[in-house]
Amino acid sequence: MTSTAAAPSFEALLDRDDIVWMGQNTNHLEPLPEVVEALERSVARREFQVYAPAAGLSELRALIADDLGLPGLDVWVTDGAVAGLHHLCTALAPRVTQVVTSDPGWPWPVRFGALAGLPARVVSVYDEPTRLLQADRLAEVVEERSLLYLIDPLNPLGSSYTRAELEAIVEVARATSSYVVHDCTYRHFADDHTLAAELYPERTFTTYSFSKWLGLAGLRLGAVAATPELLAEVMAVPANPLGSSLVGQRAAVAGLRARDRWLPALRATNRANLRRVEELVAASGLGEVVVSPAQGNFLAVDLAGSGWGSDALCAALLEDGVFIRPGTYQSPLHGERFVKISTSVPPAWIERFADAWTARAGGPTR
Repeated sequence: MTSTAAAPSFEALLDRDDIVWMGQNTNHLEPLPEVVEALERSVARREFQVYAPAAGLSELRALIADDLGLPGLDVWVTDGAVAGLHHLCTALAPRVTQVVTSDPGWPWPVRFGALAGLPARVVSVYDEPTRLLQADRLAEVVEERSLLYLIDPLNPLGSSYTRAELEAIVEVARATSSYVVHDCTYRHFADDHTLAAELYPERTFTTYSFSKWLGLAGLRLGAVAATPELLAEVMAVPANPLGSSLVGQRAAVAGLRARDRWLPALRATNRANLRRVEELVAASGLGEVVVSPAQGNFLAVDLAGSGWGSDALCAALLEDGVFIRPGTYQSPLHGERFVKISTSVPPAWIERFADAWTARAGGPTR
């Protein structure tokens, strides 16, 4: 059976043992033993046969708020951060006028809003000095009661907001009674990070993911956090009143309990991999890193002057068993100009990538 859905399928790659997965920002490092043990205990108890609490386990919700450093927030556990984004875009649709976001960015919130009839204003940031949507550009397109979708750090470029930049954006949002959805999927990899919810709690939703920092992508677990009053407004009719995977929630609790031991090693490996990719890109002569140092578990490489387009280069690397992502997935305006490379992977995978990348440095005819 074939599908006409816009979401790409990588099912064929699942049957290939030679693939290194460096295209979806997923975490392929050795998992925490505590997480594996929690999964095994939950399965042994057959908790996969049981519904979870609608909002998530109380301990997990408290641990997420603590991890964000905002214990006054309420948290609703969702089927991955993307399910939370879908719910926010559709639940807020009757009270907002448009979705505002950036290109490059992540395309799905605009699509979710479109399902509810919301127009979108997409601001090009690829050639901006900061590679981010800034307050002055936002002010040019914002309307009363807009929904502002900020990815921070920005997938796919790796740029991240300073506190001053967020303060300026929040002023625009407050002046127009707009909502902010602050997608913080990659915040654990950033050298520094400010939450919009600190600055504008009355209308900010923070989305949270376990897919990247803890490596639970296949378990589909995330969350939405906001003030209790604000969260109650959008969760009166939740998208999943039967609760997200209890097995996944047990793993997430175990990971958050061990967070302070896990994160330093995770960040060190990711940062070393980012440096290695930057070095080999520079040495190969194929492309130029867009944001350095990138603040996520990925970076983007501009292909100008190489003779490659992003789709063609990714297809060529896939022949070598290396899966990276073309910019066309996340940037209708600039997608053929860059590729994205994920770095929360074993260092041996980086060397596989290095060999394949270097071999393609001569251009498509080589």
